[in-house]
Amino acid sequence: MTDKLPANLLVLFAPRPPLRYLPHCDYAPEKRRTAPISGVAAFLEELKKPDPNYVPTESWMQRRDRLREEKKAALEKKTKEGLDAYDPEHDPLVRGDPYKTLFVSRLSYEVKENDLEREFGRFGPIERVRIVHDKDTGKHRGYAFIVYEREKDMKAAYKETDGIRIKDRRVLVDVERGRTVKGWKPKRLGGGLGGRGYTKIPVTRPTGGNFRGGFQGGRGGGGFTGGNRFEIGGGRGPRG
Repeated sequence: MTDKLPANLLVLFAPRPPLRYLPHCDYAPEKRRTAPISGVAAFLEELKKPDPNYVPTESWMQRRDRLREEKKAALEKKTKEGLDAYDPEHDPLVRGDPYKTLFVSRLSYEVKENDLEREFGRFGPIERVRIVHDKDTGKHRGYAFIVYEREKDMKAAYKETDGIRIKDRRVLVDVERGRTVKGWKPKRLGGGLGGRGYTKIPVTRPTGGNFRGGFQGGRGGGGFTGGNRFEIGGGRGPRG
């Protein structure tokens, strides 16, 4: 059948020329002089011998847990050392009457002594302003102590300056407690007065004769009035 096809189609059925022979790039197996290749069975006995210098690879989860425990242990050690060394009564940097001293925290790191003198000096003459810096690095710790010459000026500043903005940051003002409260610990050593929800006067539950507990209800005078639990909406008891 193919002999009847035209020449242009017969070309499609023509066999391809044979591939050109190229010599092998490596030596023939019978001419090789390398060591014979074997399986892993010869090394099984070596695998049974433990390597004393072997260090297992640490996964990312193990590394995360290890760093977390190391950080926790370092923090506990630093806190314990700080508590042992904490003694504001004999600190050479702490000077002035503690009952005339004001504590100011949450300060911006850009605040200087003259900024505090300008803000707090309007309540009375100031004896000393001390911004606390880190003993090791010298960095700003974000809080300061202001010593007034008169106790009444300190009390006035304590009442009026809590929450004011200094360098676009709202500050927290309190009295000095390190030398006035027995057993007091600063926040950096696990003490303090709490977090950002701190208030000078804690919110207390209303008490007194005018307080009526219970739910008064909506329209129609219904609801629980705080008396007998069966007196609902001014009706009768459970037996009608």
